Amino acid sequence: MKKFFLLLVVLNSLLMGACSTIATDGAEITEQSLLQDRRSREAIFIDKDIETEAYSELSSDDYLLNQSHFTITAYNGAVLVTGETPNEELRQKIISTVQVISNVKLIHNNLIIGYPSDSSSRANDQHITETVKKALNQIRTIPGFDPSMVKVITENGNVYLMGLIHKDEGTVVINVTRLQPGIKQIITIFEYID
Repeated sequence: MKKFFLLLVVLNSLLMGACSTIATDGAEITEQSLLQDRRSREAIFIDKDIETEAYSELSSDDYLLNQSHFTITAYNGAVLVTGETPNEELRQKIISTVQVISNVKLIHNNLIIGYPSDSSSRANDQHITETVKKALNQIRTIPGFDPSMVKVITENGNVYLMGLIHKDEGTVVINVTRLQPGIKQIITIFEYID
C-alpha cells in the first residue's frame, strides 16, 4: 500500500509540473508554451516585462489614454506598436516611452495619426486574428511546425506576424494568412533563424 501511495504522489507531482502556469500581469505562460517557443525562457519573461512596463508607464497619462488606442507587443526584444493617436506629439510620447525600456532592441512603429478605432473595428480585428490562428493551426506541410511560434496581431484590418522562424515556415505562414478574408495588408516582423 505504501508503494502504491508513493507512486500516486510521484505521478501527481509529474502531472502538476507538466501543467504548471506562471501568471504575469494577466497573461499566463504555461510550461507547454515555454517548451514550444523558440525564444529562451529569459527572452519570454523579458518580453512580458517590456509589455508590462510600457503599459504601466503609459497608463499614468490619462489624457493619452483617453485620446489614443495602442497595442504593444514584444517578441525577442523587438517591439511592435500599433494603434491610433490623434497627433504627432502623442505618437512620439508613446514611442519615446517604449524606447527607453530596458532590453528593447528595435521598435516597429505602426501607430497612425487618427481617431481611436471603435469597438466594432476592434471586434473585427479580433475575428481576423482568430481566423488566421485557426488557419495556421491547420498547417501540416512543415514537419514540427507549431502555430504558437507565430504571434498574430491585427489592427485596422492589417495583420502583423511576429516570430522566430525558418524562412520556409515564414513563406507558408504568409501564404496561409493571405487566403483569409477581411485582411487589408500583411506585415511580417519575423526574425529568421536560417
